[in-house]
Parts: sequence; structure tokens; C-alpha cells
Amino acid sequence: MSTTAHTELIRGAAEGGPADSAGPRERFTAPSLARLTKVELRKAADTRAGRWLLISAVLIAAVVAVARALSGDVADRTFAGSLELTMLPLGILLPVIGILLVTSEWSQRTALTTFSLVPHRDRVAGSKILAALVLGLAAAVISVAMAAVGNIVGIVATEADGSWSMSASTLGQALLGQELNLLMGVGFGLLLMSPALAIVVFFALPTVFTILGSMISSLEKTFEWIDPNSAFDPLTDGSMHGDDWAKLLVCSLLWVGLPLAAGLWRLMRREVK
Repeated sequence: MSTTAHTELIRGAAEGGPADSAGPRERFTAPSLARLTKVELRKAADTRAGRWLLISAVLIAAVVAVARALSGDVADRTFAGSLELTMLPLGILLPVIGILLVTSEWSQRTALTTFSLVPHRDRVAGSKILAALVLGLAAAVISVAMAAVGNIVGIVATEADGSWSMSASTLGQALLGQELNLLMGVGFGLLLMSPALAIVVFFALPTVFTILGSMISSLEKTFEWIDPNSAFDPLTDGSMHGDDWAKLLVCSLLWVGLPLAAGLWRLMRREVK
């Protein structure tokens, strides 16, 4: 990250007065949020781990799309069916990239450099969140492209149904689920500030809630409102209806909003070494 420096000469008085002997003076202006977001997107692919995670996500999505087109029930080999499957690997790997995005300053010990160049930590955090949202949108575009390729393969190579029918609502719900899952990873990363710990907690804690909800029958209805897996799952196939939206809102506040807010609070107060 760098700060744009503009050099401004201090001129003399308007009517030939003596020039200021101070000479040139540098005025520093903070980089725009768009520029910081661009930097964060580049950083997401700069590290070996981030680069291979992105490559792996795309390759796995492509393999899943083709496998779906060549196997399974012929009636289910449609664009919508392929898209549902291609978004699954991206939904698993992208939150990990989001975690690495917000923990890199602490794991690579570059926080001092970053916050010296951009002292306003809220701007840095905002750019990281925006970068994560852009990655989520890019992942959705890739999922659509891979699903389209898989559907074409199914039509050409097999007797697949090959239907391209898909409502805008279903696509929007899938994108919303992708973004919420990614923001959840970012929130855990900001809160814990350790990539390994954040990744473990991100995958383990919701799984524990799901297991408890299935084991304790008396709390099954309660866990439907606080278990992120049960609340987010209907988004993947566009089957949200009725109180599913209320459950999604509650779980989003608990699992996305709360970690993000607590993580930002901790970021603003953590000592940089």
C-alpha cells in the first residue's frame, strides 16, 4: 500500500513579493477506497495459499459441473442443477480466502507497514470487506459460467434434459448465500486475527450447532433460528419461503453481523507491533 504524494511549490507574493525560502513542500493525500480495494484484491492472489485456493476453487467447480452433466438422473441434468453444485466448492473455499484476506497483516507481520501508510484502520477494514464482496460476485459469475459449460456438455454428450430455465429469484438467493458465507469468514478473521484459528472455528462451530440441534430434540425449533447451516441452506437451491427469511435474518445478525462488529472493534483498539 502506498500514499499518493503531491508536490506543491510555495510561490512568492502575487506582486513580486519575496519567495518563501522553504522550497517545495509535500502534501500527502489518503488513497481512495477504490484504490485500497484494488490493492486488497491483488493481495488475495499474491500469496501462494491465496493463489492456489482461487485456482482450486475454479478447477473443482469445472469438474463438478462436468460430472453433474454426465452422471445422475437425466431429468436433473439442468443448468439450475449444475449451478447448485458448482457453487458448493466455491462456498467452502471462498470464506477461507476471506479469512486470509483480513488476517494477512497479522500472520505476515505487515500490520505496522499497512497502518503506517493508511492510519485510518476503518478504511483498511472497509476495503477488505469490499474486496471480499467483489470476490463473492466474481465467484458467482464463475459458477454460472461453469454451470453453463456443464449443461452444454450434458446436452451434447448425453440425453440430459438440458433445461436453461432458472428464475432471477433463485439466482439472487444463491448469490446472497455466497456473499453471506464469505462475510461470515471475514468476520471470524477480523475477530480472531489468526488464520489457522479462524479457519478451524469457522468450520467447527456451525457444525457443532448443527449436531446439537439434531441431538437435542427439545431444542430443535430453537436451533432453526440460530444454526447457520439450516438457515443458509435454502439459499443454495432458491427454496426460501415463509419464515425462512426471518431465520436467515437472525442467523445473519448472529453469525455475520456480530463477528464483524466485534472484529472491527478489536481492530480499532489492537496495538500494532
